Amino acid sequence: MTARAAIPEPYDYLARLNPEQREAVETLDGPLLVLAGAGTGKTRVLTTRFAHLLLTGRAAPGQVLAVTFTNKAAREMRERIAALIGRPVEGLWLGTFHALCARLLRRHAERIGLTPSFTILDTDDQLRLLRQVMEAEKADTKRCPPAHLMAEIQRWKDRGLSPDAVSAEDDRGLADGRARALYAAYQARLKALNAVDFGDLLLHVVDLWRRDGEVLAEAHRRFRWIMVDEYQDTNLVQYLWLRLLAQAHRNICCVGDDDQSIYSWRGAEIENILRFERDFPGAKVVRLERNYRSTAPILAAASALITHNEGRLGKTLRAAAKGAEVGEPVEVHALWDSEEEARLVGARIEALRAEGHALAEIAILVRAGFQTRSFEERLIVLGIPYRIVGGIRFYERQEIRDALAYMRLLVQPADDLAFERIVNVPKRGLGEAALRAMHERARADRVPLSRAAADLARSDLLKGKPRAALVQFLNDLDRWRAMLSREGHAVTVAAMLDESGYTEMWRKDSSPDAPGRLENLRELVRALAEFETLEGFLEHVALVTENDEAAEGDRVNLMTLHAAKGLEFDTVFLPGWEEGLFPNQRALDDGGAKALEEERRLAYVGLTRARRRAIISWAANRRIYNAWQSAIPSRFLDELPEAHLRRATTPLVAQRRFDAASSVFPAVAYGGAGRGRVFEVGAWEVAERPPSSERYAPGDRVFHDKFGYGTVRAVEEDRLDIEFGTGVKRVLDRFVRRA
Repeated sequence: MTARAAIPEPYDYLARLNPEQREAVETLDGPLLVLAGAGTGKTRVLTTRFAHLLLTGRAAPGQVLAVTFTNKAAREMRERIAALIGRPVEGLWLGTFHALCARLLRRHAERIGLTPSFTILDTDDQLRLLRQVMEAEKADTKRCPPAHLMAEIQRWKDRGLSPDAVSAEDDRGLADGRARALYAAYQARLKALNAVDFGDLLLHVVDLWRRDGEVLAEAHRRFRWIMVDEYQDTNLVQYLWLRLLAQAHRNICCVGDDDQSIYSWRGAEIENILRFERDFPGAKVVRLERNYRSTAPILAAASALITHNEGRLGKTLRAAAKGAEVGEPVEVHALWDSEEEARLVGARIEALRAEGHALAEIAILVRAGFQTRSFEERLIVLGIPYRIVGGIRFYERQEIRDALAYMRLLVQPADDLAFERIVNVPKRGLGEAALRAMHERARADRVPLSRAAADLARSDLLKGKPRAALVQFLNDLDRWRAMLSREGHAVTVAAMLDESGYTEMWRKDSSPDAPGRLENLRELVRALAEFETLEGFLEHVALVTENDEAAEGDRVNLMTLHAAKGLEFDTVFLPGWEEGLFPNQRALDDGGAKALEEERRLAYVGLTRARRRAIISWAANRRIYNAWQSAIPSRFLDELPEAHLRRATTPLVAQRRFDAASSVFPAVAYGGAGRGRVFEVGAWEVAERPPSSERYAPGDRVFHDKFGYGTVRAVEEDRLDIEFGTGVKRVLDRFVRRA
């Protein structure tokens, strides 16, 4: 065989590509879909293809339009292109959908009734303007809060629907059936202010191109090549925008991964990538399957999992990094409860740290935000620094701070900051005037706000609905304080959050994060049960929130699986793989097969974040409010290949085997997959101990190093069901001693 001829300058950059990457870079004409699996070098393909168009003279800088989903990705692409061609490039059309559309819109603003200096409103300004519109139209902002209507308007804009295009089927009846009319009034008000919101940027350009052939033709003359990153995450209006722009030259290259489409909740349509070949007949498809990130066992597990999805184009990742053909099996730990899960993760991180493993290369990826609490608290106890990525620390979230203010007011009526925070949350009709009157009375009499409020409620200075609302609120506080001494703090707080209307406020909220806020509140009530008193819990929270917040440096990363997309770490912990948590119960109840497939894609994303080791765990018990409920392992665990797994093999665990069909681990409820399987469950109280010579009977008082004093309720060989202050737990007799 003759050696392949050396590639002459300036094209030597092609030699650094693998055959599939090079094929994608050199396919410049016609529609091209690059199916880029996790860790296969899609950014290299995009930037090299852009540079190749410029260096070969096929295109001038202004003739290529490249779309990314984040400004960070756009900056990275720009820097890489400059490095490839050896100089900065001016005049590039490279950026996010919104940035590119803002640039296009300013060129043609007059055609849609705006001036080129139009303002782009942020979220707060949008809500304030919509509230003004609703009030002017006499719409009830209590029955339909502006935030709910804004979410609906943005949903319409994501689907490319202007007010006159919204049909009766699209209208879900918000605002007493006036949502479409209010949308039209809102758009008219925006135009009068010479302003747009983010949704308008794409919508206006699509509308302009649809009805103005001259403007669309100008765009066709300008942009001869189009490149799109993360195509699987495009929504309907973005899809329409790209179809209109590409219809002339058809030189469109879309890079994406159908197996990583996880954003349907914010409008992404996986069908956009699945139907690419139908939308562009004759399209070429290049699959990037050489993974340069993860080891072979991790990729084998992820690939086996995702093959259970039917709605995919299909590809199989294989390890291509040096030394990646071997590696540690994926670990799967079955644990007794969520507290043991947090201790497992903490102990493993300590061990990795002792071996010199950088904390910044460790991530804990959770399905739901509420899961971070137990891990945050465990890391704090161990003195391991951490950061919350793409989110807020558990005790600093809005709903948690509100709930804590309610609790503080129960134990300390003179807490003015807590009183002021929640006196009108949820809305009780106590506006600024009522609060100002309370402050004036408190300053004049030198008493706390709650005392001033009580005095105002008995006087004639406050009248009508505000007075009635204040009286009700103060009476409720007295009733909850009485309940606290009678029922206990966990039961009282759960009742208080419900009876105050606070949880109902979030149930009625239609924003995407509302369900997560409710889960966080439930987790907060779960945390309460671990403390003897409400005062003790509040003191604990105060100390936790002082945990070295501002420090930088080497830290463990905590985040949701959604926030982890695009990132990678040497070690990844994947806790909470249980039915109802992952896959999420809402997906199981309401979403059908399509929603379940997205949950599976999320699991695939989680596994493929790991370079060297992936550690999955599930807990047989989780606390729901003040009671423990049993859980069963996620169906996704049955879909992982046993040849690449190691189940619960850690020297710190005293292993017991329980059959999945037993009363401890009920049979899997999703069609019987996994029935009769044996799970290894660890007793993570202390290191393994020899069998106990003691014999216990129901009614005996015992002591446990972690759970404290308890009473034996049932005995089965060497297993004891013991009622502790935090509920009934099953433990081995070797881990307790007589009280």
